[in-house]
Amino acid sequence: MEGGKDWDDRICRAFNDPEEVYTIDMDATYGVIDHSEWVRKFSDHYWSQAKANPDSVCMTGTYITRLSGLISMLGWDMLLLAAGIDPVRFGDVIHRYCRWTMRFFEALADSDAEVVMIHDDMVWSTGPTFNPEYYREYVFPNLKRFVQPLRDTGKKVLFTSDGDYTLFLQDVADCGFHGMVMEPMTSLELATKKFGKTHVLIGNADTRILLSGPRERIRAEVEWCMSLGRDCPGFFMAVGNHIPPNTPVESALYYNEVYESLCMRR
Repeated sequence: MEGGKDWDDRICRAFNDPEEVYTIDMDATYGVIDHSEWVRKFSDHYWSQAKANPDSVCMTGTYITRLSGLISMLGWDMLLLAAGIDPVRFGDVIHRYCRWTMRFFEALADSDAEVVMIHDDMVWSTGPTFNPEYYREYVFPNLKRFVQPLRDTGKKVLFTSDGDYTLFLQDVADCGFHGMVMEPMTSLELATKKFGKTHVLIGNADTRILLSGPRERIRAEVEWCMSLGRDCPGFFMAVGNHIPPNTPVESALYYNEVYESLCMRR
């Protein structure tokens, strides 16, 4: 936040050795969620959004899907250490974590939400963290299992990941998602070409351009995104990874002004 006031130098970690990671008991460590309670929480969150934004597409969802949840549990250093020392045992940790997390998706399926956002930061800004085949063995099968109960209850399900997941656009689609939310590192050009007529696509102007300007670059960025997405029936123009508080307000307003001048479909 502005001036670095959100900086926190209190550093701690829950696991000191990869062996502790491999043998974690998810239920004993994190508890078993109450289904009815979480159905209510997800429904309440959805309706609060819908009430506050009656003319918008509103949703609820979860951020702790798989790798994002494991990053929160382990921290990057321990996650990479445990995965690197014994990828197979760490793959079992992913499966066990996903079995524990599945209860949230069962609650989402029974909630009132019509749209669900699943967020999982599974890649770096430069691409996959692990070998792509590792994702296809341990990550995407679990993601597909998460999506199924949501689809079964008629919900629209969107996937979000920070970084560059261009390599996995087809994998994400194959999991059953109705749409994808992208930062500017993920190729909007490829996404619109392959999925523009079949999926919701949300993205992906570069927030750094709004931060630094000038206006000519902001206009060019919006024009480029709109040239790709305007003819896609499910396209939402958005700034990838949001707009930080040190962005000049006039730049954010100008971005929106340019968008509104270009947003009418033919």
